[in-house]
Amino acid sequence: MIGSAMIEVLQGYALKENIHLQEAMAAHTTFRVGGPAECFIEIEDAQQLQKIQKYLYQVEYPFVVVGNGSNLLVSDSGYQGIVLQIGKKMSKIDVAGNVITAQSGASMAQVAAAAWQNGLTGLEFASGIPGTVGGGVVMNAGAYGGELSQVVTEVQVLDKNSEFLTLDNDTMEFGYRRSTIRRKPFIVTEVVFELSPGNPADIRAKMDELAVKRREKQPLEFPSAGSTFKRPEGYYAGELIMNAGLRGFQVGGARVSDKHCGFVINAGYASAADIMDVIWEVQRRVKERFGVELEPEVVFLGEF
Repeated sequence: MIGSAMIEVLQGYALKENIHLQEAMAAHTTFRVGGPAECFIEIEDAQQLQKIQKYLYQVEYPFVVVGNGSNLLVSDSGYQGIVLQIGKKMSKIDVAGNVITAQSGASMAQVAAAAWQNGLTGLEFASGIPGTVGGGVVMNAGAYGGELSQVVTEVQVLDKNSEFLTLDNDTMEFGYRRSTIRRKPFIVTEVVFELSPGNPADIRAKMDELAVKRREKQPLEFPSAGSTFKRPEGYYAGELIMNAGLRGFQVGGARVSDKHCGFVINAGYASAADIMDVIWEVQRRVKERFGVELEPEVVFLGEF
């Protein structure tokens, strides 16, 4: 359990108003579920993050870094450790020519909007992805034929020794919903995008077209973490789930979306346990029916 001495040290690194004890994680995930984090700290800049990370490694206290929680399911019992949030307080975006440099807490939508406003094409696909650029590069987020690997040239990270490193596109080892960061204790602090000149009207039109597709095909009216499962090779997760007879399958307040079976949604009163039970049952039934292992895209935090 976190003690008063540790709180005092952390207050030396972060403003008191940015440190929250027993913070409900339901307020910080797009599923809108999750118990309390023992301590929740809003990070303001990379240097502050560096100092806090170094201290937590020295005292060997558990911590996790999150963005806006768009790909996260936190257990009902919460998280016994410290949550470091890289979000709005660390979301500066700079544009120079064809290059956009964004702090990792900037949202994908904000960066896509900055690209459009500056007549830069290549990020239209990202305009509706509900995550930060930091989380996006970790999982090589993508949609409608686009992926961050196509436009990211550099990623600045903090390593386990609290040193800043710059990784180029090749070093990131991007793949389908993965990067080298998923396998290493790196924290993303800044992302550099290289885009191409385009017509702002055409860029806006493409963003609007994709927004219409999302509204038509995705259950955006319900809390969720987006696509719950990765696309298995040779299949579509949503189609497998539908063909397994699981459209609308529900446990408590969690349900397989009727609009898109690849989404597990919070119908308004779900617990994290309800969502987890739906995920497990979907995996079991699809494996039993089709012999396909569905791998979650969602990251799980806490004990389930």
